[in-house]
Amino acid sequence: MRLCECLLLLVIGSIGVFDSLAFVLPIKQVEKVASLRLKASSRDLFFAQEIVEASNQGTKDSNAQKTVVIAGATGYIGKAVVAESVKRGYNTIALVRSLDKVFSEEGQRLYGETFKGAKVVQVDVSDADQLTKCMSAIDIPVDTIVSCLASPVGTKKEAYAIDYQATLNCLIAGRDPAVKARHFILLSAFCCRRPLLQLQQAKLKFEGELAAQNDLTWSVVRPTAFFKSVSGQLEGIQNGNPYVLFGDGAVTRCNPIAESELAEYMLNCMTDESKCNKIMNIGGPDKPLTNKMLGDMMHEAAGLEPRYVYAPTWIFDSIINTFQVFATLTKNDFLEDAAEYARIGKYYAVEDMLTTDPEEKYGKISIQDHYNTIASQGQDPFTPIRATAFIGKAIDAFPIIGAIGIPATLFATHPELAPTQTSLQIALSGFLSL
Repeated sequence: MRLCECLLLLVIGSIGVFDSLAFVLPIKQVEKVASLRLKASSRDLFFAQEIVEASNQGTKDSNAQKTVVIAGATGYIGKAVVAESVKRGYNTIALVRSLDKVFSEEGQRLYGETFKGAKVVQVDVSDADQLTKCMSAIDIPVDTIVSCLASPVGTKKEAYAIDYQATLNCLIAGRDPAVKARHFILLSAFCCRRPLLQLQQAKLKFEGELAAQNDLTWSVVRPTAFFKSVSGQLEGIQNGNPYVLFGDGAVTRCNPIAESELAEYMLNCMTDESKCNKIMNIGGPDKPLTNKMLGDMMHEAAGLEPRYVYAPTWIFDSIINTFQVFATLTKNDFLEDAAEYARIGKYYAVEDMLTTDPEEKYGKISIQDHYNTIASQGQDPFTPIRATAFIGKAIDAFPIIGAIGIPATLFATHPELAPTQTSLQIALSGFLSL
C-alpha cells in the first residue's frame, strides 16, 4: 500500500490550484451562550443554542420576521453566509451536525465571531424527517433555505450522500406543508458546466430536482473558485519551498471570489427577482489569472523572489489508470476512491475556473488583497493543508529521480507509449532544466 499512499500524497498535494478537498484545522473557543430548546418530538432529536450579541437583540425591522436556515453552516462559505444573514437582521438558523463543534473550546477561532447573533441547531441532514421537524419547530416562519452542503472528499458515495441526498432532504423539508419555505438557494460549483467527476454529477442531479419542483422559487449559484482554493501554497513558499506549477504554469486560468462577497451575492438572491429560478455563474473582480500569475502575486505578498518547479499534467493519467486497473481487478473501494481523487486532481489542474462576462463578476476584493492579508496576518484556518510543499521540495532536490520515476509509471500503464531513445532524451532534458 506504500505506492498507493505516495500516489495519493501527490494527488492531494496537486489539488492546490483549485479546491475540492478541504481539511478543517482544530481551533479553540470560549463564548458565553444562552441555551434555548425548540419544540421537538418526544425523542428530543435536536436542540439549539444561541450565541448572544447585544447589537442584534430586539431587531424590529422586516428582516427580523424572516428566518433563513443555513445547511452546511460550519463550512468555509457556510459560515460567511451565517455572518451575512445576521448582519442583514434575519432570524438566522445555522444547522450543524454537532453543537460541540461550535460551542466547545475548539470552536472559538472558527465560529466565535461569525456566529454571533445566530441560533445554532444540531440536526442530522441525512434524515429528512428530522430536518422537517426542526424547521417546523422554528417560531418565526422559514423564508429561505440556503444549502452550502458539499462532500469533503468528492468520492461517489460521499458526493451522492451529501451533494445530492442531504441537500435534497433540505428541499423536502422546505416543501413540507408544516414548513412552507418560500425560496431555496443552492451553493453549487462552476465546474458543473463540464461534469466529469462524481461530485459534479451529484450536484447536477440535485439541481435537476430543484428546478423540477414548483413549491419554492430557487437560485443556483456557481462560484468559479474560492480564495482558500488558491492559497494553499503560502506556508510552503514562506518556509523556503518552491511554488509548484502544472504544465507551463498557464494551463488554467481563474478569477476566484472572496467568501464574504460570495455570501453577499447569495443572499441578494432572496430579494432580487432577476436571480429567481436561474443558474448563475459568479467570479471575483480579477482579470483572468494563470497559476503562474497567482504564484507571482503570492511571492510578492510574502516579499520573496519567485521560485518555481514544474510538474507535468499527464502524470494524472498515469495515476488514474494505475488505481483504476487495480480497483477493477480487486473490486476495492479504497482504490476506486483513490482513482477518483486523481481525477479530481487532474480536473482542477487542467480546467479553467474563469468567467469573463461582466455580468458574472462580483465584488471588490482582489486575490492580491487576500494574499497581502494572509501573508501579514496568517493563513485562514479553513485553507486546506497542501502536500505541494513536499512535492516541490522533492522535484527541486531530485529532478533526475522525477525524470525517471514519473515516466516509468506512465510507461508501465501506457505500454503503447514506450519511448524511443529520442523521446526519452527529451523527457530527461526537460526535467534536468527545471
